[in-house]
Amino acid sequence: MSNLILNHLPYKSSFRFVDNISSLNENEVKGEYTLKPDSFFYEDHFEDNPVTPGVIITEIMAQIGLVVLGIFLIMKEADHTFNNEDDSLFPLLTSTDVSFYKMVLPGQKVTVVSKKQYFRFGKLKCYVEMLDSDNQLVAKGMFSGIIKKIAIKK
Repeated sequence: MSNLILNHLPYKSSFRFVDNISSLNENEVKGEYTLKPDSFFYEDHFEDNPVTPGVIITEIMAQIGLVVLGIFLIMKEADHTFNNEDDSLFPLLTSTDVSFYKMVLPGQKVTVVSKKQYFRFGKLKCYVEMLDSDNQLVAKGMFSGIIKKIAIKK
C-alpha cells in the first residue's frame, strides 16, 4: 500500500521529500527523508554554510504528515486504488502552525511522525513532528488541508 501511495504523490523528483513510509494506518503515518546535499535550495541558503530553509522543513512535514496520510484515508474511504491514468490527487494545504527547534543540514536524515486529529468533510488535520537521526525534536506543528481527486484532461 505504501508504494502505491508514493506513486500517487503529485510531486516531481526535485520537490518530492518522501523516501520511505515505515508505518501507516488510519490514525498515523511515519516516514523518512534524507536531504540531498546537492538540492537546489542549498546553493544560496547560505553561501559556504548551507542550512535547510524552514519552508522546506515545513514542506517535508506536510508531504509525509498530511499528503501521504490524506491519500491513504481517501483510498481507504473510497475503497479505490486510483488505477485509472486519468485520476490524480491535488493537495491543498490550508493552514500550518510550526515551531522550529533545531537546524537540519545537507545529508541529514529526518523522520516525520503524524497523528490524525480528525478527517471529516474532506478535511484532514494532523499533529506532526520531525525528528533527527538522534530522535531529537527538529520541528512540530499542526497541519490541515484538503486533498482533492481531480480528473486530468488530455
